[in-house]
Amino acid sequence: MGELEQLIRKWWSRVAGWLRSPERSEQATDAARKAKAALHGARESDAAHKAEAAIRDLRDSDAARKAESALRDLRDSDASRKAKAAIRDLRDSDAAHKAKAALRDLREDLRGGEAARKVKTAIRDQHEDGGSDS
Repeated sequence: MGELEQLIRKWWSRVAGWLRSPERSEQATDAARKAKAALHGARESDAAHKAEAAIRDLRDSDAARKAESALRDLRDSDASRKAKAAIRDLRDSDAAHKAKAALRDLREDLRGGEAARKVKTAIRDQHEDGGSDS
């Protein structure tokens, strides 16, 4: 264990030394400078300016204003309010509650009911018999 500990300590001191070294600091500074330059170049590129202009034109276009207006009208329409009310009524209806209860009962039966026990027993028996179908 002593040799392993010495090896780890030696390795750790090399890593710590490298982290504190001026060369690594210069490398990190150089990499950061290159990344900033690349980002600045991407922001100032002709393609970036064209993309910004296209997005601005799309946002300010007549079609965008018409789409926003249509969505607002649809959201505020009588049909929208009726649909929301119908969904709310359906969700709160007796039939919905019965369906939820039936699904809950089915899930409980599948998890711990007699049918689930029979399936688990059959799978266990099949596995213990070596997986043969006979």
